[in-house]
Amino acid sequence: MAHYVTYLRVSTASQGRSGLGLAAQRSRIDEFLTNDDQVLAEFVEVHSGRIDTRIELWKAIKFARKNSAKVLIAKLDRFSRRVSFISALMEQDVGLVVADMPNATDFQLHIFAALAQEERRMISERTRAALREAKRRGVVLGKNGKVLAEKRKRESVERAKQVEPMVRPLLGKGLSLQAIADALNGQGIVTASGTHFYPETVRQIVLRL
Repeated sequence: MAHYVTYLRVSTASQGRSGLGLAAQRSRIDEFLTNDDQVLAEFVEVHSGRIDTRIELWKAIKFARKNSAKVLIAKLDRFSRRVSFISALMEQDVGLVVADMPNATDFQLHIFAALAQEERRMISERTRAALREAKRRGVVLGKNGKVLAEKRKRESVERAKQVEPMVRPLLGKGLSLQAIADALNGQGIVTASGTHFYPETVRQIVLRL
């Protein structure tokens, strides 16, 4: 029998009150658990993922240590996108299990964290560059720009969900991004734009699952 301490995180108080985000994380964790597993406690954090000060997380770690349990999270990006933060946790001598990637080794978790961290940096750079260019052209950024950005984000998430049934089993086997892309291409599956999959394409999908 495996013992777990679950840790859930949402970014805003409104998400915590409404259950948005929490319900999805609990559902993913429930899918991972077997009848032989036992959840000893649940800790919920309402905190931005950019900030490393996590009171509830350290409570979860302390509880897990005391009860010889592992810390179970739903998704890596719900935990942190900072490699240094994930590395620091792994040094706490507490097992970290990701329901989304049950077979991932510590090394693979580091890789996915690095990919997520780089993704955040690239998004930030692209956003700043776009704002500078818009300002140079005299474009007034307002509600329409935000609405379009949200629309594109929803479309990206929806596309990730469509290919999730194909990607998740391959991810669970610990395959590389290139291997997953090759497998999808071999099955004749194409991207939203009708092109082949590449490691970067798969990375974008993984980050949105």
